[in-house]
Amino acid sequence: MPFALDALGRWVAGPDFKVDAERTIAYAEATNDPIPAHRDGTLAPPVFAVVPIWDTLTAAMAQVTPPEALAFVVHGEQDMHFHRPIRPGMLLRSEAAPVGVHVKPNGTTVVVKVRTVDETGDPVVEQYMTSFFRGIADGESAGEEAPPHKLTAEVRAGEPVATVAQAIDADQTFRYAKASGDNMPIHLDEEFARNVGLPGIIVHGLCTMAFTSWAVVTSVADGDSTRLARLAVRFARPVLPGQTITTTIWAAGERDGRAGYGFETRNPDGDVVVKDGLAEVRPSPR
Repeated sequence: MPFALDALGRWVAGPDFKVDAERTIAYAEATNDPIPAHRDGTLAPPVFAVVPIWDTLTAAMAQVTPPEALAFVVHGEQDMHFHRPIRPGMLLRSEAAPVGVHVKPNGTTVVVKVRTVDETGDPVVEQYMTSFFRGIADGESAGEEAPPHKLTAEVRAGEPVATVAQAIDADQTFRYAKASGDNMPIHLDEEFARNVGLPGIIVHGLCTMAFTSWAVVTSVADGDSTRLARLAVRFARPVLPGQTITTTIWAAGERDGRAGYGFETRNPDGDVVVKDGLAEVRPSPR
């Protein structure tokens, strides 16, 4: 299954996306987000930034990915850099390009970069999505890696600043699919998920990331998501509907005037499901 390395760096422009409060509220509800400004439509939750770009992102990834490989894809990493919050009423424009293909011993990763601006051209969010194609380990590597966000042993050895337990509902994947537009069958079809080697329906990686986002914001940003400058995660193991996940957060020093925090998330068996979590938080405006 060769990946098309000649398509690296080829940008795809997406359609304009008008943000409306009903859509942002639905996303908050689908991710059990408790932050009032997200629940009342004042602000979009941070990870809502994937909703306007989803079709553009997948079109960019398709430029390098053989169609027969798509049944073996899982979300590997997501890294979001927030220049300004998304608010209802904004008109967003996005473009995406595959920027890297990297063959590993047990599969291949594809890195896609996405840029989102407002109608004046001012930057809103920049994202990197890394997809992992399980078991496809032939061909060549080329292009760039996503920016690093490793949780170091030194940071992890410190005393945690917060630990947050969150319950994933039994119907979480169905609610998230409707709110996000991500209808991949591994999240909705039990038989399909088992046929591709999964234990059953798994929770969308971005849904799990949204849970970690509000765990971070409520714990270290006073519930103010406008202070979140960056959020990056690596998905280490599938989360299953009905599980309770626990996110542990550590202080990780200062980065360009922002407070850095490392985090990881575990399932009820103690297995890490989100690793190498990184959040950068702007100072309080007050």
